[in-house]
Amino acid sequence: MNFYDLLRSLGIADPSGTGWLAVVFTFALAWGVTWRFIPSVRSFALRVGWADQPNARRLNREPLPNAGGLAIYAGVVAALILASLLRPIVIEGVLAEVLSILLGGSILVLVGFIDDQFGLPPLFRLLTQILSALLLVANHSGIEATFGTPIDPLFSVVLTVLWVVGITNAINLMDGMDGLAGGVSFITAMSLLAVSAQFPSRAAATLLLAALGGAALGFLRHNFHPSHIIMGDAGAYFFGYVLAATSILGNLKVTTVFALVPPVLFLLLPVLDTTQVFIRRLMAGKNPLSTPGKDHLHHRLLALGLSQRRTAITLWGLTGVANWVAMKLQGMTPIVIHATMASIVMLLSFTVWQRMRNVASKSP
Repeated sequence: MNFYDLLRSLGIADPSGTGWLAVVFTFALAWGVTWRFIPSVRSFALRVGWADQPNARRLNREPLPNAGGLAIYAGVVAALILASLLRPIVIEGVLAEVLSILLGGSILVLVGFIDDQFGLPPLFRLLTQILSALLLVANHSGIEATFGTPIDPLFSVVLTVLWVVGITNAINLMDGMDGLAGGVSFITAMSLLAVSAQFPSRAAATLLLAALGGAALGFLRHNFHPSHIIMGDAGAYFFGYVLAATSILGNLKVTTVFALVPPVLFLLLPVLDTTQVFIRRLMAGKNPLSTPGKDHLHHRLLALGLSQRRTAITLWGLTGVANWVAMKLQGMTPIVIHATMASIVMLLSFTVWQRMRNVASKSP
């Protein structure tokens, strides 16, 4: 098997073209920009006081810079801009979809950053998330319900809003431990990338997921325990929104409730974690979105005696299994699934090794 045959077996329709090179370039550039930009963001954040104080939700025992989301956002945007300049013919066909998702993500980055530093009412944050979800509907990029009823258009809007708002908050609520939200987002982005790359109609999702995956990996280089920066609400909202949007991009048609199973499986861990937290807090008479507490899955694993590193890796593993099943249900070939999982494991292992080597070199 030659190189072109290998690329075709991975689902690349035109190995001699430039589309797949644009995806690889976008991933690498987002990784590099985020990785190199974070130290500067961290230094500035410490000078101006952009930091999370220890609280009931987070595990840090001292103020921790919370502006990592700005570096993640910068990495994604820089990668997409340069990709559009170097590969304009590849990008121009999906520019409208990419820009609509980036616009919604930009709004949430701004709102999340303001909330990180000054605090915003939960209702205002919720309304902003709904507005960002409606941007997808306006661009015809949401879930399309086709039950054959007069209320199908309304039901499509409701499903899209619930999905986007739910996943955005699910990723944000998971961001309570070093490396967790970033690792889960990276695994999910790479798995969704492997699926979207098989379909020309999902080219916009492919580019966005390549940029998001690269940015997540670059962020993990600084965020795996012991972290010296966190993504904050700005980064968590951005990850959640883009993952939610790209998982339904390409005209996801819902004729039965089972059509939603594959997208849910890709994001199963955040969905399960948020669901059990919501139920427990509602039963306790608390506001699920604004009440902090150590009632997440990672808190339970920590209570069993696992370290933060082992807890993160355990939950990464569960995320990987769920994404493996989701790819199977999407009809991906074994070679695509195995290549995707192997790439995820190798990239995460290399990132963790680099982080541990850096920590060890600075230890007295």
